[in-house]
Amino acid sequence: MPPKNKFRPVVKEVPQSYAPVRGRGASWSPANRFEKLHVDLTDIDVVGADIFSEEQPRPATQYFRDGTKSIITRNTSPDVGFETSLNPYRGCEHGCIYCYARPTHEYLGFSAGLDFESKIMVKTNAPELLRAELESPRWQPQTLVMSGVTDPYQPIERKLRVTRGCLEVLAKFRNPVAIITKNRLVTRDIDLLCELRKYSAVAVNFSVTSLDPNLQRVLEPRTSSPQARLDAISQLRSAGIPTGVMVAPVIPGLTDHEIPRILDACTKAGAQFAGYTIVRLPWAVAPLFEHWLDEHFPDRKEKVLQRIRHLRGDRLNSFQWHTRMTGEGIFAEQIASLFKVGCRHAGIGNRPNLSTAAFRRAKEQLSLL
Repeated sequence: MPPKNKFRPVVKEVPQSYAPVRGRGASWSPANRFEKLHVDLTDIDVVGADIFSEEQPRPATQYFRDGTKSIITRNTSPDVGFETSLNPYRGCEHGCIYCYARPTHEYLGFSAGLDFESKIMVKTNAPELLRAELESPRWQPQTLVMSGVTDPYQPIERKLRVTRGCLEVLAKFRNPVAIITKNRLVTRDIDLLCELRKYSAVAVNFSVTSLDPNLQRVLEPRTSSPQARLDAISQLRSAGIPTGVMVAPVIPGLTDHEIPRILDACTKAGAQFAGYTIVRLPWAVAPLFEHWLDEHFPDRKEKVLQRIRHLRGDRLNSFQWHTRMTGEGIFAEQIASLFKVGCRHAGIGNRPNLSTAAFRRAKEQLSLL
């Protein structure tokens, strides 16, 4: 039986690009689904570039101050594994072409394409907001995930240090945090992570999609190389920080065969636990990903898309609870089995339980004096 709601891409326009943009995942800016007027500033007719040149002009990254009034995000999703998260940045320089968070930029009036990775909203007051929310008696101590949407250690963090400021607050309150990143910059903050480790209040998850540096450079252009991530895992484990690997996202027909190798390499580097998710292509991410395949892997395009459709009920994306992360059908079962066997062979253990027992508020300390 055909699906009742057949997936139809939101963006019908033809991609307005002639070649990949060096250092970027996306090479065009699809229309914002909420806007009636759209001009793609990467369109050669707009920027006046030579259409026969090998590369498009590289758009400069712009940073904007985010005037948010709160910093802790809550969700009721039954399949994400956490209830609260902290995102110091909106948009992500890493430029991963498959990123499910790309459509969130459309709520800001931007595009899910190049805008997502070149127009970054910075929550410069995140540490102060976090301190106020943790100090509130309404806060029930629990694990915060950093980040649930975009990477807290994207390149600009080296200069702005917003994530580090948030970690300083978390260490002061001894509130547990689980970090997810693709960047070895996390090793800069080993001192704070060690402080949280004393109270069983920290875990770091490295996302590893592929061990092939050539694939990584076009799939996740501004992330740390696979070897750098393995080195970072080793550094964190040498410091005693609980560290694991997220084989995420698994892209069937492109990266799924690497699952055992990724698990084995990360375990040898020191990873103690693991998880995985299947690629998700919501809204404008689907046409962006399709065009990326045309640019970089035209010979594999149909195989990859057909595998994804098989996992998603003949669609490129599914919002269905409990299956959106792992897919369904025979290919989903094969991936789950490959992951399970890979974990057993690599000796992967269980994810650690983080503790809130040592949580403290500054006002509570003063009242005891």
